Amino acid sequence: MTGIPQYITSFPNMHTALPVHFSLNRLPAGYRAHRHDFLEFSYVVEGRGFETINGVQHPMLPGTFTFVLPYQIHELFTDPGSELVLYNCNFGMDFLLQPSPFSTGSEGLGRLIEAEAAAPYYLFDEHSAAEIKRIMTEMHKEYQGNDWGRSTRLAIKLMEALILFHRSRSKHSRSSAPAIPSQTRAAWHIIHYLQQHYTREDLTLTELSKQFAMSVSRISEVIKEKTGQHYLELLNDLRIRHAIGLMGSTEMSMTEIAHESGYGSYKTFSRIFRERQGVVPSAYRKMKMTF
Repeated sequence: MTGIPQYITSFPNMHTALPVHFSLNRLPAGYRAHRHDFLEFSYVVEGRGFETINGVQHPMLPGTFTFVLPYQIHELFTDPGSELVLYNCNFGMDFLLQPSPFSTGSEGLGRLIEAEAAAPYYLFDEHSAAEIKRIMTEMHKEYQGNDWGRSTRLAIKLMEALILFHRSRSKHSRSSAPAIPSQTRAAWHIIHYLQQHYTREDLTLTELSKQFAMSVSRISEVIKEKTGQHYLELLNDLRIRHAIGLMGSTEMSMTEIAHESGYGSYKTFSRIFRERQGVVPSAYRKMKMTF
């Protein structure tokens, strides 16, 4: 598998009250290199292969749980004659970085995304594998159903899976969890803030600098380090993707879409859209969208 990594822009249910997508997949030939700005975990049920995350390879065997951070380029390979069968879950950064009623301080789930130096995978032993597989099975059943309390139970099961992964990984990698540098912690909160406020026309590096008590140059550096993009590249990616979503889900005019996406004028929106998509917004809507 070669070529430019695919940039996956969304997943089913991404813009709902519970932005979680859960599925059971069969991969006879792996999955091409890709990245996205949301979180993902996978759990291997059957088959053999390997995965690369930002160029670092790890095996994919039954019992392997992998946690992928936003913007990391990852690719799956299936061994010849095998078929990887794995559960896959996509979910938004809000789930980890927003305050939770169930945990505070060092127990917050945000630690998972902030502890990026830790290994992104863990191979569960036989006893723990039975527990994590039970959680996966229950999540899959709940996701496919429509019973009362579905969203709450899904959120609880997702927390269970992530906690079990983090506990197991920490226990077998170090005697105690590593301290997380304050700037590493701040970096992900900056990215999250951008993802929440990108439709504001007045969002600037200067504002981010004041908001997070870091210099403009350092803010620029951490965005580039975490996402592989400069500030304006990331901001325009978020805005153009939002605009495309509005094109397909509303009958708003292009001028209205431009303003809703954070652009002060249609002229600026049209120019940036054409640079990224190859056509002006109205032509793109005609080609791609139907009501």
